[in-house]
Amino acid sequence: QVRLEESGGGSVQPGDTLRLACVASGSVWSDYTVAWFRGWPGAKRVGVAAIDSDGSTSYTDFVKGRAIISKDNAKNTWYLQMNSLKPEDTAMYYCAAREAKFRLTSVLAGGVHFDDWGQGTLVTVSS
Repeated sequence: QVRLEESGGGSVQPGDTLRLACVASGSVWSDYTVAWFRGWPGAKRVGVAAIDSDGSTSYTDFVKGRAIISKDNAKNTWYLQMNSLKPEDTAMYYCAAREAKFRLTSVLAGGVHFDDWGQGTLVTVSS
């Protein structure tokens, strides 16, 4: 089992940039899919961005052009940089990981089950 821990959230103003990090401890698979979701505890989480071990990426429409998902394999860390933040981006942001590569559009649509999740990091965007 992989343990995930998110960081980098905070309170920012509209138009600001944040870079969220997801660090994995334990054995990370050679083939994997990692995704960022957002939402609130107890509510359905919405896919934001996803990346696989080959470096393929996908973004949901509401962040396309404003987000960059990336990975640092040496550090077992995945990043989500969010630019031009809007008040509607306010949410808890969670990372999830699973062995094997999946169609990333299906991942973002909620069509792939993830067993390994982090606890989330809170992003608040307000003026």
